[in-house]
Amino acid sequence: MRTLCASTLIGEFFVVGFAGLVAMKDPGLSTATVWTVSGIVMVLSVLLCGMITRPGGVQLGWALQIVLIASGFFVTSMFFLGAVFAALWWASVHYGRKIDEAKARFAAQAEAEGHAA
Repeated sequence: MRTLCASTLIGEFFVVGFAGLVAMKDPGLSTATVWTVSGIVMVLSVLLCGMITRPGGVQLGWALQIVLIASGFFVTSMFFLGAVFAALWWASVHYGRKIDEAKARFAAQAEAEGHAA
């Protein structure tokens, strides 16, 4: 699960950076505000890569997905991109857990076969 979720979060890092560039064109937003908010979200997405397997890591990832979708109020295309990344996050968590379970089963089976031989 960790690899799939981390890949999604790194993708979000770049998307937030590019959304910051788009948001700078809005005359109602100051450059400092745009890059402070974008920078915080970008740093959080990288830090979250290491926290995925810890308690609350997946929930923090969901909170980040909500933030990305809500950023569509400032950069309209983020409604779509946020929804896409929320779907990717769901798939990463869902299929990542299935992969982890399969790996554990195969490891237990290999260990059982090793002791039987």
